[in-house]
Amino acid sequence: MKFPTVSLHVNKKALFDYEIVQGYEAWIKLTGPEVKSIRAKQCNLKGSYVSLTSLRPILKGFHISPYEHLPHKLRVNPTADREIFLHKKDIDYLTGKMKEKGFSLIPTEVYLKGNLIKISVALARGRKVFEKKQVLKERDVGRDMDREIGRF
Repeated sequence: MKFPTVSLHVNKKALFDYEIVQGYEAWIKLTGPEVKSIRAKQCNLKGSYVSLTSLRPILKGFHISPYEHLPHKLRVNPTADREIFLHKKDIDYLTGKMKEKGFSLIPTEVYLKGNLIKISVALARGRKVFEKKQVLKERDVGRDMDREIGRF
């Protein structure tokens, strides 16, 4: 049975700065108030990355705003490290790839799949400045072409 997916946050900066090689779907370990904040779209993936320490993928730098209806003494650090869950064979493959020069593991999207909050993680290679300029140029040309086609 297919579950509908609802995007909660997309890491647009990472999609621009990196060339996506391969994507993976992962679960993320959260507490109740964190889930409520994410469902309210109060999260930010900007500057976050995944670290593979001792064969456990850890999401670092993922900001989840504190749930506003929670007492101050129960609030936790918004940028605390969070564990994500991937398949063992994917972790082994990614560990080998991360040792190669130029590869990073970055989160690209947080979304709902049914009632579960999942995160899309991508194996990516950093883009050079001239490659970023080329991407912007291609977008502008495509936008201009769409505009011209729309006139007729």
